[in-house]
Amino acid sequence: MPEEHAEQTCPVQRPRTSRGQQRRRQRSVFQYITILFAAALVLLLYTFMMERRQFEQKQQEDQANISDLKQESVSAVQRLKALIAENEQLKEQLAGQEQQLKDLQDRLSQLEIDYNTAEQANIFQGHTTEAMDWFWQINEAYVRGKNSLCRSLINEMGEELAGYLPDYSITDNSRPSPASRYQEIYDKVMK
Repeated sequence: MPEEHAEQTCPVQRPRTSRGQQRRRQRSVFQYITILFAAALVLLLYTFMMERRQFEQKQQEDQANISDLKQESVSAVQRLKALIAENEQLKEQLAGQEQQLKDLQDRLSQLEIDYNTAEQANIFQGHTTEAMDWFWQINEAYVRGKNSLCRSLINEMGEELAGYLPDYSITDNSRPSPASRYQEIYDKVMK
């Protein structure tokens, strides 16, 4: 029974490992942990490098976009300034054109007045010429003593046309004006 008792009183004995094996195991675990830590560190470093690279690329893209926007902004400002300058130039041209139009309208008005005056003068001149033609026929008939011809010519000439006879004498020979001579003949023949 002592053997039984020995079995009963002795705890289960594990196989004894030597200190050398234990150290090897500890070293293996330590190496394993070190490798895992190193791998984790490498992965963290790799992730950091990738993130940094992406950040730099994004930053470069942002800088390029900002540069493009600045360039577009400068270009837009330049175009705006050019449009403003062109607008001012067009306003000046418009003012000049408006002044020129006003001057031309004034000139046209003056030409219309001159034309109407000339037309009236031509009409008056035409009536005066016609009246003078009648007058010379009437005067010649009167001088020849053909009073009936004189009356018929005076009637054909009419009172309106008689108003166009000049009331002044162009020649300075103390002779009566055509209007005065016509009235003289009219008074003698028609009464």
